[in-house]
Amino acid sequence: MRPVSTFLSASPHAEMTARADLGFGLSAAIWTNRSDEVRYTAPLGHTFSYYLEGGDGTWRTDIRPVHGHPGAVSVLPEGQSSDWDITGAFEFVHLYLPDAALRRSYAETFDRDARLMPVEDLTYATIPALTAPFRALASALRTGDALQAEAAAAELVTVFFTRHAGLARPAPALGGGLAPRTARRLRDFIEAHLDTPIRLADLGTEAGLSAFHLHRAFRTRFGVSPQAWIAHRRVARAKALIRDGEPLAQVAAACGYANQSHFSRSFRDGTGMTPGAYRRALGAAAAARP
Repeated sequence: MRPVSTFLSASPHAEMTARADLGFGLSAAIWTNRSDEVRYTAPLGHTFSYYLEGGDGTWRTDIRPVHGHPGAVSVLPEGQSSDWDITGAFEFVHLYLPDAALRRSYAETFDRDARLMPVEDLTYATIPALTAPFRALASALRTGDALQAEAAAAELVTVFFTRHAGLARPAPALGGGLAPRTARRLRDFIEAHLDTPIRLADLGTEAGLSAFHLHRAFRTRFGVSPQAWIAHRRVARAKALIRDGEPLAQVAAACGYANQSHFSRSFRDGTGMTPGAYRRALGAAAAARP
C-alpha cells in the first residue's frame, strides 16, 4: 500500500506547490493537476481533499461519473481504490492521516472506542463547515506557518467528525477492548504520570489486566499502542508548557524525557519541528498579531 501523495508524485502533470509535516505521520499538501488520469490503488492512510480552484473538469469514474467543483470535499478512506479523469486545470489541498493517528484522535477527542470511527468514501460533498479550516490549512501551507497548519488540521478533523459521525447517538458497547470507565482511568493515570517512566505493567495493574492483555485491549480501544498514546500526550504537554514560557530543560523534565536529545527527537517526530523552532514560531506568531 502507498499513500495518495505517492500516486500523485508519479503523475506527469500533478505538481505539489506546498507541503508541511504535521507530526506523528500527518502531513498536508497543495497540488495542481491538469489533463491526467489518476488511479489510487488501495492507498495507505486516509486523505481529506478540498478543491480550492477549478475542478469542474475533474471526474471520478469508478462510480457513477460525477465531476468536481470549487469547494468540493472528498474523503478517500484507507484501502479504497478510486479512478479520476482530469480534463481541466485545478488546485486542491490534501490532508494525509495515518489510520492509527486518526483513530487515536477520534478516541481522544470524543471519548469513544476507536473502532467506532466512521470514515466513509465521500466524493464531491458540499460541507460549508469545512470551508474555513480547509482554506486556513491552504493559507498556512502557502506561507509556511506550521502553527496555523497544525491548528487548521485539528479543527478540520474535529468538525468533520462532529458534523458527520453521528455522535448524538449513544455509543454501542463493543467487546474485546476496555470498558469506558477503565479507559478513562488509564487516560487519567497517564496524564498524572507523564513526568515519569510509564511501564506497560503499571497500566496493567491500573486496569487489572496482564501486560499482554492490557496492550491488546488498549490498542483496540484507542487505535494505537500505549507507547504511541503516551508519546502523543507527552508532546501535547510539552507544547502547552512551551506556550506558557517554561524553559526547555524544565519542559523536558516535566514530560518525562530522559535528556534534551530525547526531547528534541520526540518533539520533532510529533510536530515536525524542534522545541526551539516551535518556540520561535510561537514568538513570531505573537509578534505578528495586532
